[in-house]
Amino acid sequence: MWNYEKRLQYPIHIKTPNAKIAKIILTQYGGPDGEMGASMRYLSQRFAMPNRIAMGTLNDIGTEELGHLEMVATIVHQLTRNLSMEEIEKSGFADYYVDHTVGIWPQAAGGIPFNACEFQSKGDPITDLFEDMAADGAII
Repeated sequence: MWNYEKRLQYPIHIKTPNAKIAKIILTQYGGPDGEMGASMRYLSQRFAMPNRIAMGTLNDIGTEELGHLEMVATIVHQLTRNLSMEEIEKSGFADYYVDHTVGIWPQAAGGIPFNACEFQSKGDPITDLFEDMAADGAII
């Protein structure tokens, strides 16, 4: 399946917490174009691909997106580490904090939780690939 090395490929060392930035970056975790949707998009669509090369490519991209989840979660964790209640309230992070404290929860910057409506898998390879390009911001 995978060979997980238990270390980030690109280490993250944030020294100054900033909940305001964390709130924005959190959307890259579970927002409409975030890593959670991307990983599920590719890993779900791979089954409809007509050849093994395309299937393998989508599988590889999907597992890469899972690795991005870990990097984004690490960034958010480090940005919210050791915050005082005053910093949490001042930064606008209190709404998130009430429900999750500083746990990592997949949601958009506006507070909408991640759900499967964030990605599509139609079973038609052309439709699915167009959806992938649209989600990744590709210009057709």
